[in-house]
Amino acid sequence: MLLSALALCLGLSQPVLAQNEQPKPVSELKYKLTEDGSRYVKATFLNQVWLRWNESNPGTLVNGKPSDNTFDIGLRRSRMQLFGQLTDHVFFYTQFGMNNFNYLSQNAGNRKLQAFFHDVLGEYKVFTHNEALKLGGGLTIVSGLSRFTQPSIGTIMTTDVPVFLQATVDQTDEFARKLSVYARGQLGRLDYRLAVSDPFPIQTNGQTAPAPGENATFTTYGHSHQYNGFFSYNFLDKEPHTTPYMAGTYLGDRSILNLEGGIIYQEDATWHLENGTNAVFNDMLLWSVAAFADMPLQDNKYALSAYAGYFNTDYGRNYIRNNGIMNPANGMSAAGNFSGAGNAYPMFGTGESVYTQLGLRLPNELLGEHGTLLPYASYRRSSYDRLEDPVTVFDTGVNWLINKHMSKVSVNYQLRPVFRNEAGGAVVRDAYASSAWLQYQISF
Repeated sequence: MLLSALALCLGLSQPVLAQNEQPKPVSELKYKLTEDGSRYVKATFLNQVWLRWNESNPGTLVNGKPSDNTFDIGLRRSRMQLFGQLTDHVFFYTQFGMNNFNYLSQNAGNRKLQAFFHDVLGEYKVFTHNEALKLGGGLTIVSGLSRFTQPSIGTIMTTDVPVFLQATVDQTDEFARKLSVYARGQLGRLDYRLAVSDPFPIQTNGQTAPAPGENATFTTYGHSHQYNGFFSYNFLDKEPHTTPYMAGTYLGDRSILNLEGGIIYQEDATWHLENGTNAVFNDMLLWSVAAFADMPLQDNKYALSAYAGYFNTDYGRNYIRNNGIMNPANGMSAAGNFSGAGNAYPMFGTGESVYTQLGLRLPNELLGEHGTLLPYASYRRSSYDRLEDPVTVFDTGVNWLINKHMSKVSVNYQLRPVFRNEAGGAVVRDAYASSAWLQYQISF
C-alpha cells in the first residue's frame, strides 16, 4: 500500500486500465519526462541491516566495561537517491543517507545527528549520441585507484566492500566523496574517469587531528588538490555509465571482462618529523592494476564473479591507520594492543597489497520462487612498511538472492589480524580474531 501510494504521488502509476486488464507491477519509482523515457527523474532506496557477533581485540572496553566479545544490531548503510536525465545533455544525481549506525553511533553525543548528503552533482553530456564525454562537478564518488573506491554498494557480492580501497575515507573526504570537477566517458571499449578534487582538511572530520610525529599522518598545514584517474578496458560487454558508481556483480545479466588501473596523487598530503623537530611533507601516490570478470556460464545456469588486483599505496613514511567497521567498542585498556579496540586493525597504510574475491551464482531456479544462492570468498594481504608481519584478512559467506539484489540475505565470516607493540618499537601480528554477521538488504 505504501509503495502504491508513493507511486501515485510521484505520477508513476500505470495508465487507467480497461475493465478486464490486469495492472502491471511497479518495478521502479521513475517519472518519465518524455514518452520514450529518455528524460526522466528516478528515486531509489537501499537499507542494509546487520546482526553481528565480534570477538574483541585484547583489552576492549564497551562504555568502560571489559568485553571479550560483542553482539550488536546496526544499519550498515541506509540511502535514498534522486537522479535523472533532465534534457539530452543535463544529468543530476543526489544521494542522502547514513552509515554505520549502531548503539555507539553518536555525533557529539547526539544519536539523531547522523544522516547527510553523500552525493550532489550536476553533469553535462557533451555528445548526445554516445557516452564519449561527460563533464561534471559537485560532491561525488568519482575517483581513481579502483572500482571499489567508487562502488555500487547495492550490488556488492561480499556483503561489504574492501574498505582499504576507499583510501582516504573520512580523513580528507566525506565517506569517500570529495568536492570535485571531472570528466568521464567511454571511448570505444575504454571507460575512463579523470577528476580534480578539493580535499577536506583532516581537522574537519570530527576527531582531533594527531600531532606530527615520526610516522606520517595527514597534515593540518596548508592545502593542496588531489588528482584522480581510473581506466577500464571492456573486452566483452560495456559496463553501464549512467551514474559514477561501479557494480560489484551483475549476477549473470552481462558478460564483463575488464582490465583496470587507477591512480590518486596529492602533493604534500601528509607530514612527519625528522630528528623530532623538523616537519617533512610527503606526497601521496596510490595506484593499482586489476582484472575483473563477471559473466554467465552454461547458458546462464551459473554466473561467475571474480576480481584480482595489486595496489601500491604510498601515504608517506610508515603511515598506518587502524579502523573498525561500525566498531562495537569505544575503549581499550591493553597498552600493548596496537590494533585498537573492538574489531579494528591496520586497514590503511604505506606499502603493497593484493586483494582477490571469487563467487558463483548458482542456478536461478535452485530454491524455486525463493531465489538462489551465491557463495563467495575473498582474501587480502597487505605488506605495510611499519609492520613486521603482513595484514591478512579472509572473508567467506553466502548470499541468498531472494529477488536478486532487491531482496537478499547474506551471512559472512571474517578472520582478521590483531597486532601488538613490542619493546623497541616493532609492531608484530599477535593473533587472529573472528567476527560473523547476518545482513538483510532491501534495494529498490
